Amino acid sequence: MRIALAQLNVVVGDLDQNVERIKTAVSEARRQAADLVVLPELAVTGYPPEDLLLRPGFVRAAREAVDEVARSCTDVVALVGAPAFDRDLANAAFVCAEGSVQAIYRKHFLPNYGVFDEHRYFAAGRELVLLELGDVLVGPTICEDVWQPGPPATDLALAGATLLVNLSASPFHVGKAEDREEMLVTRARDNAVYVAFCNLVGGQDELVFDGHSVVLDDEGEVIARAPGFEEALLVADVDPTEAIGRRLRDVRRRELQRSRPETPGATTIRLGAPRATAEAAAAAVVPFGPELEQMRLALGLGLRDYVDKNGFADVVVGVSGGIDSAVTAAVAADALGPERVHTVSMPSRFSSEGTRDDARELGENLGVDFREIPIEDVVGSFHEALGGLEGLAAENLQARIRGTMLMALSNTHGWLVLATGNKSETAVGYSTIYGDMVGGYALLVDVFKTDVFRLARHLNERAGRELIPVSTIERPPSAELRADQRDDQSLPPYDMLDPILEAYVELDRSREELEAQFDPAIVERTLRLVDGAEYKRRQAAPGVKLRPRAFGRDWRTPITNRWRG
Repeated sequence: MRIALAQLNVVVGDLDQNVERIKTAVSEARRQAADLVVLPELAVTGYPPEDLLLRPGFVRAAREAVDEVARSCTDVVALVGAPAFDRDLANAAFVCAEGSVQAIYRKHFLPNYGVFDEHRYFAAGRELVLLELGDVLVGPTICEDVWQPGPPATDLALAGATLLVNLSASPFHVGKAEDREEMLVTRARDNAVYVAFCNLVGGQDELVFDGHSVVLDDEGEVIARAPGFEEALLVADVDPTEAIGRRLRDVRRRELQRSRPETPGATTIRLGAPRATAEAAAAAVVPFGPELEQMRLALGLGLRDYVDKNGFADVVVGVSGGIDSAVTAAVAADALGPERVHTVSMPSRFSSEGTRDDARELGENLGVDFREIPIEDVVGSFHEALGGLEGLAAENLQARIRGTMLMALSNTHGWLVLATGNKSETAVGYSTIYGDMVGGYALLVDVFKTDVFRLARHLNERAGRELIPVSTIERPPSAELRADQRDDQSLPPYDMLDPILEAYVELDRSREELEAQFDPAIVERTLRLVDGAEYKRRQAAPGVKLRPRAFGRDWRTPITNRWRG
């Protein structure tokens, strides 16, 4: 049989356009003689729809949208992700065929960790569904269902399924795509089934969905894999009946069956036989990209979708001649096009000629709009009005004046301000609230400073030229808010700081564990800074999630909190 995985980029709440996108994919799958087309999890509504699911009108409209999709499903079977209401709400896969909904599978396992909050919205399903297409029994599952090592995958296999399909909205973090496929390989081998995994693609607020949909045979070999970070229709020919021979030889499955009091029951829906096709589908196996390239693609996709889906035309970046603003501007120019990116240098008397020159050169290298607006006179006016400021107040005043200017440009031209802070600075609060934290989107908020430098070099290598001035990469980081300032005067060196932050923020290592691995004085200083900066992080702009645990959805630490462990 021929299967098509429609890896789509949909918009949360835009039911009409999502339906059109789904119908177009179904039509193309039909044109390519597919027997079964699989859509991502909650493709009709977009994922995650969050509290839209608490609105009855939204749920009713989603079901009407499913019925519209179903009417277009003739000569093909489509598995369409949408919420289903029947006494309670479920995260469901609608089986659409012969112009109507033939059956509904409800997700069994509802993730409620990290960025997921499905217990808030859905009731768990219990029933199994099998789709009979000729000699092939297809078992639908949804996202988390297949991450579990037992049921429903094992139950579907015991009930006779030789092809497991999974509708998914699995968000990206560095290394996730490879780990996820390794898990799918295990499911295929352990259950002696073919596996077809269809993942969402696109940006939704902080989340990026990477695609990388895949089809595996019963031995876990990849038959076809879609590209990452872009829409695709992955078409592949599969013969799941070949799994029957392996099942006859593999006694483990029989032992599992004997351990059950009875064979798991499933509702079987007969949908006709697959069509014979004269030519084999040219299934592609697109390789995974290197880590830095996946980071670049995720940042670009997350930014582009945030800007476009929220109706912004252009963005503006305050460029200081430093590494963070340079990488932000470079990624923005690549993702949106240089004509949509505006850069503004706002030097004070503490800004060196080197950083001023680098800011200007960056604009020229990227081909973006560049303008310089000195702030020294404005700073002087504030000092005069306030009777003079000293120390941190004087330093932060400059950052806040720059933030005010960026917001004024945003209001005047409708540009979205991109904040430029990175994860290291966000973690320890090395930022000025209402100053350099100003912005509608914080592109690098989940990128450690050491990775910002790696990304800068990668962007230059990929371009084959100097997008980001080498002097920017090689210069010691500095906020340039006072004379001869360097970041390492206020913070541990980033190559020492970032491993501690990773262990504390992402892995929840205790103080005792950290002090056994790192310099106890640096650990004490770092943890004090992280714990004291929560009130700032709550007011920070959202940004792309790149790491296993990001600030925001993943991080729910009380602001008022005296635990220091």
